[in-house]
Amino acid sequence: MKKIELGKQFVAQHLDLFRCPICQQPASSIEENSLVCPEGHRIDFNKQGYLYFLLRAINGEYDREMLASRRELLNQGLFSPIVDEIATHLKSTPATILDVGCGEGTPLKYLEELRNQQDVAIGFDISKDGIGLATQLETNAWFCAADLRQLPFNNSTFDTVLEIFSPSDYNEFKRVLKPGGTLIKVIPNANYLMELRQMLYPSGQHQTYSNAAVVELFKKNFPDTTTKQVTYEFELPVNLRAQMVEMTPLHWGKDAIKLTDDDLLNLTKITVDVTLLIAKAE
Repeated sequence: MKKIELGKQFVAQHLDLFRCPICQQPASSIEENSLVCPEGHRIDFNKQGYLYFLLRAINGEYDREMLASRRELLNQGLFSPIVDEIATHLKSTPATILDVGCGEGTPLKYLEELRNQQDVAIGFDISKDGIGLATQLETNAWFCAADLRQLPFNNSTFDTVLEIFSPSDYNEFKRVLKPGGTLIKVIPNANYLMELRQMLYPSGQHQTYSNAAVVELFKKNFPDTTTKQVTYEFELPVNLRAQMVEMTPLHWGKDAIKLTDDDLLNLTKITVDVTLLIAKAE
């Protein structure tokens, strides 16, 4: 079956999840190759089988090369312990899961595999490059281009909203979560990728990082937040050390030094140090 047909099939089966990004009316039908609302607004499926819900062009920070580097490392297990921990906080029965800022989709694919592909899982991102790569994955999850400030989903539709290193819109997350649903936000801690940070910035403000402001805002929105720290070292294969630099925005800073081949030879491992912020919707 062609990707466009698979995409239409997924949306048709779960039509109750979707709403029109223009008028916010619940989606009513699929007509030919379009998702249609009662007001007659149409969102077209493209050949890759996804819907482009953005009402204006938004430039994503990650380009295709950066996302491809990220996929190579994630396929080697860079974030697997994080996703393993996320899975322990989800209910064991089938769930509706929304992955915010899913990028090229590998973490959601892995989560789906951990949970025996029992869920209705949707990932979205503003990056067309990311969603284009995500649609290449062999997974039951479905992907779309959307804006987290104006989610194209109906109220109270998701059991879990998952966010790994992505911006937030807590009002929208509260809107689309079911009562008692779970929000999991993954944020970096001070020691996240510290070996690379120290190489790129031998001195200066980029040497240190604090997530205190992010935690404070999350807890302001969800006072009963619980936290879980996940810390481990990941051995970097020699052939993926340049990709490790490419996949992170750390090297974008104007003060970042350009790493040499010798520098990359010394980048033998990387520290992954994150906190899961976990909250329940009312």
